Amino acid sequence: MAVATLTSKGQITIPVEVRRKLGLKPGDRVDFVVGAGGEVRLKAKKRPLADLLGVLQATVKRPLSVEQMHDAVLEAASEDWSRLRSRRD
Repeated sequence: MAVATLTSKGQITIPVEVRRKLGLKPGDRVDFVVGAGGEVRLKAKKRPLADLLGVLQATVKRPLSVEQMHDAVLEAASEDWSRLRSRRD
């Protein structure tokens, strides 16, 4: 059985075997569920997918034209070619 000690600030460290069993990682939230008989269960609180909406924002605010995409590909290919040639020399 895993045991933890309560600090004067009301904090505990969840033992490593419990963290592993629940799949907890730094930043995860934990629900404490208190039963009628006084028992306490810990549940890893999983974030719903909806919470992640908007986390990743597009780096380009408006779509690129076909010509802009073509130019970007040519520029990247040219840079790669220059880099490869400089390695050979």
